[in-house]
Amino acid sequence: MTDTPDLTRPDFTHFVETLDDGRARLDLAVDGMTCAACMFEIEGGLGVLPGVTQARANLTSGRVAVEWQETEGSETLAPAAIVGRLAELGYKAYPFDRHRMESEEHQEARFLLRCLGVAAFAAMNVMLLSVSVWSGNVTDITPEQRDFFHWLSALIALPAVAYAGQPFFRSATRALMAGRLNMDVPITLGVLLALGLSVFETLHHAEHAYFDSAVMLLTFLLAGRWLDQNMRRRTRAVAANLAALKAETATKFVGDGEISEVPVAAIRPGDLVLVRPGERIAVDGEVEDGRSEIDQSLVTGETAHVTAERGTLVYAGTLNVNGTLRVRVGAADRGTLLDEVTRLLDRAVEARSHYVRLAERAARLYAPVVHLTALLTVIGWVLLGASWHFAIVTAVAVLIITCPCALGLAIPAVQVVASGALFRSGVLLSSGDAIERLAAVDTIVLDKTGTLTLPEPELADAGRVPPETLALAGRLALTSRHPLAAAIAKAAGATVPLDGAHEEPGQGVSAVLDGDELRLGRPSWCGVEAEAARIAAADPEASVIAFRHGTRTAVFAVRQRLREDATAVLAALRMKGYAIEILSGDREAAVAHVARQLGVTTVRAGATPADKIAHVEALRASGRKVLMVGDGINDAPALAAADVSLSPVTAAHLTQAAADAVFLGDRLAPVATALAVTRRARRIMHENLWLAVVYNAIAVPVAIMGYATPLIAALAMSGSSVLVILNALRAKGDAGEAVVSDRAEAAGPGAGADPKAPADVVGTNGGASARTIAQAHQPTL
Repeated sequence: MTDTPDLTRPDFTHFVETLDDGRARLDLAVDGMTCAACMFEIEGGLGVLPGVTQARANLTSGRVAVEWQETEGSETLAPAAIVGRLAELGYKAYPFDRHRMESEEHQEARFLLRCLGVAAFAAMNVMLLSVSVWSGNVTDITPEQRDFFHWLSALIALPAVAYAGQPFFRSATRALMAGRLNMDVPITLGVLLALGLSVFETLHHAEHAYFDSAVMLLTFLLAGRWLDQNMRRRTRAVAANLAALKAETATKFVGDGEISEVPVAAIRPGDLVLVRPGERIAVDGEVEDGRSEIDQSLVTGETAHVTAERGTLVYAGTLNVNGTLRVRVGAADRGTLLDEVTRLLDRAVEARSHYVRLAERAARLYAPVVHLTALLTVIGWVLLGASWHFAIVTAVAVLIITCPCALGLAIPAVQVVASGALFRSGVLLSSGDAIERLAAVDTIVLDKTGTLTLPEPELADAGRVPPETLALAGRLALTSRHPLAAAIAKAAGATVPLDGAHEEPGQGVSAVLDGDELRLGRPSWCGVEAEAARIAAADPEASVIAFRHGTRTAVFAVRQRLREDATAVLAALRMKGYAIEILSGDREAAVAHVARQLGVTTVRAGATPADKIAHVEALRASGRKVLMVGDGINDAPALAAADVSLSPVTAAHLTQAAADAVFLGDRLAPVATALAVTRRARRIMHENLWLAVVYNAIAVPVAIMGYATPLIAALAMSGSSVLVILNALRAKGDAGEAVVSDRAEAAGPGAGADPKAPADVVGTNGGASARTIAQAHQPTL
């Protein structure tokens, strides 16, 4: 008898990626992963499969990445075995598709919000009825009236719980069918027992029913679940914006002078492609013919354009500004620098999957402990001679009073309040657990351009140039899109461009006025190389741009100005014990100049995206808790690799997506504010967790001894949740006061650095990545 293939299980083999070291990798989206216990269970369950070298579950993105080594002499691990193992654990898996994940997450968020609305509405109405019954029991309510109120409560509570409880019921069902327990099993059991007991009591005309307990319990649980899910959902789009940089087609030479637009996937190394002005380059390769300027901020983070001519290496995702180029392809759909940035970013995001919040660590033991406690309560009271009715009522009270509402709200409530405080200070969080990670930071790594400096370049020496010369240069600069020209136009206050101006690719712009030619661009084009070299030597951070009007010449120094409070903020952070480093893709002279101004002694210059992520990972491997602050697309992988990350609001969209928070304005103070506020928030989180522990230490013995009915248990549970929320409100405070009052901890590496000490600059060109871009010491038009 021959084995027949399983046609009901989809084939995942074409989703398997082969890594550089020969291992295989499969990315899967997983349904039903709701807490840290799920992560540990998935990683441990997959780790037992033969050949698996690594299994990482990412709670934030809902993804599982599995890597395995294909060994000789043994059966190769099939992707279907991985999916089957996840099914055995109670999780449904399918190939990761970003669009599908975003759509399903959006639908899940809306469903949770609807469930919360239904439960909250039902809880308010049932509580009103319960108050009427309670007040009537101590006055003159008749049994018939009490039964009517109980049945009316049932009519509201039963359908409301049936709908609003689905997130917990589904999760508990999946867990039980897989032979395991999770936090949702005791929650489901407590809610259903409370409802069943209430219906039983109502049928027997009892004084008390517990519909209010079940609905109130569900409302608080849904509130905590929605807060947590909403925080995590906002971090899903980490690398989605890379798609905007990736060209889908390229113009390929298919014969002698004949061109055709083809998909990038059809381009092969060695092909020749045409890149027109204004297009994004679709491939990595070398310029064979033509001259233009390239916006390479993707690679270097620098806003200054670089000249591309024969022999220049260009990269996918960079922008061709003006001239036409013919590029010999080195890599196209796979293996490009853009592809490498995407891969680094994805792996760095996965590295966070092992970060487990304090509340989730405690919650791992919740389900088995609560079930055992309730079971022992029933057995104990029955052995002591109590009735089964009393024993079951007492067990239900135990299940309700030990509900993890306070535990579940301890962290999200502080996150919401602290997020509001940070928002008022100009810091916008995109990740809920970033608060805890910011509070643990001891090392701060900063990019230079656009982070320590303002993003827009400014004219540094306007007073040295005659006003009439600056005015003419400004009018000519209005006809160019180059950022250096924009700085000249802004400094001159020009509003009327010169007529007849035209652009010379790779040189600059020119026009004719009263019979004399005007030029603005490369110093060599304007005949002032010597003066330009002298200015560049005096100010290594500056870029130079030249102007000629007939026989009159001028050389302008343009550079990005430091954020006005950068020196003070970094000095204050060093006093608090933080180690400060600068990690930049800019040239060494420019980085060293800024480092000396800021008093930073640890600097790495010329860093590529791979260099940056390697340096951040090395710091983390040495035990540092790293905050990365950057704004360029080239910073995105390092931002994702760091323990926590910040970006200015002027950063590229991808960089903002990779960061855990974005800060507003032209000042660096929000970085210090974020660190101070989050330290205070972490202290309050610890307090809330201890409040939850103390509450259970007191409430559980009371419930076990039979002194708490399910209603009292629900009120006590609600009271503990309210107490946790009230304590969380202390996290809002005054953000400015937090910066001043936050006490400096023991001085760590980098504390008290001498501001006048020379910066130790380490160039990384030729390091971990072979794709180092040669920086032009004289950026030109």
